[in-house]
Amino acid sequence: MSTPALSPQPPPEKKQPPTYPPRGGSGMLASLCHAWNGLIHTVVHQRNMRVHLVSALLVGLVGSGIELGLAEKVTLIFCVLLIFFAEILNSALEHLVDLATRHFDEKARLTKDAAAAGVLVLAVGTVVIFAAILVHNWETVINSGPQIARQVALGLPLALCVMVLVLPQPRSAWVDRLAFVGGAILLGALAPRTASSVFTAMDAGLLIVAGAAARQRRRERMGG
Repeated sequence: MSTPALSPQPPPEKKQPPTYPPRGGSGMLASLCHAWNGLIHTVVHQRNMRVHLVSALLVGLVGSGIELGLAEKVTLIFCVLLIFFAEILNSALEHLVDLATRHFDEKARLTKDAAAAGVLVLAVGTVVIFAAILVHNWETVINSGPQIARQVALGLPLALCVMVLVLPQPRSAWVDRLAFVGGAILLGALAPRTASSVFTAMDAGLLIVAGAAARQRRRERMGG
């Protein structure tokens, strides 16, 4: 008897990689929403980003309190944005390293340290530039006594409101609402006599970011 011919076995199917969940759209508006969520996530979960945010608010208070030249304004704003960019990039790199490395790896640690060093260099450089601008405009600073007193009287409580909003400690929702409304009132009191509407607008944006971070942290806590 002849042996029946064996039918060829089909090749084993390759495992398909898991699909990522939809992100809720791919248009320009959706991309902006994803970028905004990334910014707020960094503020909520990165301590250094919260420090940078409060520091940027103080820079904005100085810039809106004394008269600075266009080049000096652009330099300070660019330094603030550059530090924010570096901290966000550092956060993204940390998440990527954690995703790729499931156990301790010396190279992973060095990667994180190098990224953090880049942010540190930018932060130190910004402090040096800020000090140099103040020294260069020292005569203007001395002659701006009433403006500086006003910035201190209203700006320090504003900075305190922002600090309350970005603090990670649990608190009632009314505390965040009170801090946000108080910060908005203080900012409104500072705006009419500002020396730079650009720096005032920057502080307003930082207050909004701090409020959104407080709201996101509360949502995560309730969801957890």
